[in-house]
Amino acid sequence: MRVTPFGEDGWLVAADDPIALAAAIDATDLADVVPGADCVLLRGNPQVVARVIADLPEELATPVLTSVVTLQVTWDGPDLAEVARTAGMSNTALVEVMRNTTFKVAFCGFSPGFGYMTGLPRPLHVPRRARPRSSVPAGSVAIAAGYCAVYPTESPGGWHLLGTSTTALFDPCCDPPALLGPGTIVRFA
Repeated sequence: MRVTPFGEDGWLVAADDPIALAAAIDATDLADVVPGADCVLLRGNPQVVARVIADLPEELATPVLTSVVTLQVTWDGPDLAEVARTAGMSNTALVEVMRNTTFKVAFCGFSPGFGYMTGLPRPLHVPRRARPRSSVPAGSVAIAAGYCAVYPTESPGGWHLLGTSTTALFDPCCDPPALLGPGTIVRFA
């Protein structure tokens, strides 16, 4: 297991399945356990982190995913036709692909509540836009670089916008504040 120091009290633990690794970690005495794209960030006392890593099982169990979120989407994004053309399909076919795909939040970042979702079919793996937008509306369903996401708040962004959801994805007054966390299954309707 490759462990790399990160910052003052953090360690990055490389993982083929960061969600499974994070689920296997007893976080009782740690400040943070945060899954990423290919690693898990552990923060806490070095001795505690060393014990947690030493106590990990050799074989990680696949975590049971119980959280499923279905988001209603209006497929009105300004990049829908361009992405469909690039993928060699009609706008209607692209929307059907998105509706028939089961996505999984792999990790969160960029902004609070922004879940990077895997599961995007290969024909829709388009690079980020050459010129990012200075403002992307909250609720924008977007794809780029093999990921899908829904912008939880208005922000700049360089992803291709396919549609809009009115579901609130981040509310600091809720517990938890983010609707989509690592391991959440997401479907679009």
